[in-house]
Amino acid sequence: MESLVLILLIITPCSLFLSPAQGGVIKKTEAKEDWNYVSVRSHAFMFWWLYYADHPTKNYTEVPLVLWLQGGPGGSSCGFGNFAEIGPLDTKLVQRNSSWVQVANLLFVDNPVGTGYSYTTDSGAFAKDVDTISTDMLVLLKEFFESKPEFQKIPFYIFSESYGGKMAAAISLALHKAMTAGSIKCNFGGVALGDSWISPIDSVLTWGTYLYSISLLDEHGLKEVQSSANAVQDALNKGQFVEATELWSRTEDVIEQNTDGVNFYNILTKDSLMAKNTFRTNRKFSNPSLAKLYQRHVLHLQTDDLDELMNGPIRAKLKIIPDSVTWGGQSSQVFENMVGDFMKPVISVVDELLSAGINVTVYNGQLDLIVDTVGQENWVKQLKWKKLDQFKSLQWTALHLPDSRETAAFYKSWDNFNFYWIMKAGHMVPSDQPKTSLKMLRMITNQE
Repeated sequence: MESLVLILLIITPCSLFLSPAQGGVIKKTEAKEDWNYVSVRSHAFMFWWLYYADHPTKNYTEVPLVLWLQGGPGGSSCGFGNFAEIGPLDTKLVQRNSSWVQVANLLFVDNPVGTGYSYTTDSGAFAKDVDTISTDMLVLLKEFFESKPEFQKIPFYIFSESYGGKMAAAISLALHKAMTAGSIKCNFGGVALGDSWISPIDSVLTWGTYLYSISLLDEHGLKEVQSSANAVQDALNKGQFVEATELWSRTEDVIEQNTDGVNFYNILTKDSLMAKNTFRTNRKFSNPSLAKLYQRHVLHLQTDDLDELMNGPIRAKLKIIPDSVTWGGQSSQVFENMVGDFMKPVISVVDELLSAGINVTVYNGQLDLIVDTVGQENWVKQLKWKKLDQFKSLQWTALHLPDSRETAAFYKSWDNFNFYWIMKAGHMVPSDQPKTSLKMLRMITNQE
């Protein structure tokens, strides 16, 4: 009884927000919350934020727990994923009708260490590969489930986006092994890989033909893009992963020059991310290519309004962020330390998950370029999973939302593998198609 009282004391005040947009008006969200830091290694501290489900008819213990992982690496789940995509409130602290909290408990974690509110006190503590990221996350999850034993029996799912998918695959496999060894107690339901960086080269090699097919490249541009993409492939074949990352950046330059600045995250918006973002970091990169990549793929997750929100009202609300920590302040170092990992594929990890019987879902936005759907389909075809032929033989099924004749998505499911093609969505599926993503969440977590 004493522990229950303590939890209530912690979470009840957490539902209040100070809204700068409304002159300091206190706004209330129905979702109960909790948050904390976990020391995952020496000099390495990770921040998590939990929203208890606000289901209309069920207690939070009767619905799943969903961990959301952002991309980048260096993008903040507690910031961008929470306020810009699936959390109970948007960046103006207005209630989100499509929040996933109405279906599941939501756990946001700022990872790798140094992302968002997570931080290091030593420059040598940044992760350099997904193995370190997985090890850190398991330390956090172990402490989380031990401190909140009521979540140990609740179905637990990992949902992800972009580079978060690469991390999610590795974390899922490490979690499965830890559960088998008995070191972590939880009810792992599966992993969902959204517009995920599972096999980067399969995306890069299809950029040219994809853009050409929708009239965003002419024949001259197609040849230039394909030539640049082939150079990335050649570097990978030689095991030159840092060089491959630099060549990846140059390929994106070629695309921007030939498409009049297509948006890599939603081809219909066209606006170049390089043109939209100012370089808001004091961090100096030794390699200009890394500076461009950081600007394209992390800074758009740290917009001015979100930066002001997280370093202002939200920081004041949370009360536990150290004075020395600025939200997103170490993200450029996170990104730079992972340079040798960017272009490494993790298809074999997905294979291990499927072979182990773990439920795996791939979902992708139709309008995404950076992780285009054709590239996703290509790495799926490389799986050694023994049931792949049965999956490939299926005809996809159209998915419709209530009271709509439009096709919201297509999907295929065979045994423990699912694939969702999300129509009219770019890289950030929940932002572009919130109702469809909520429907997909219900289906994946067996709430339909």
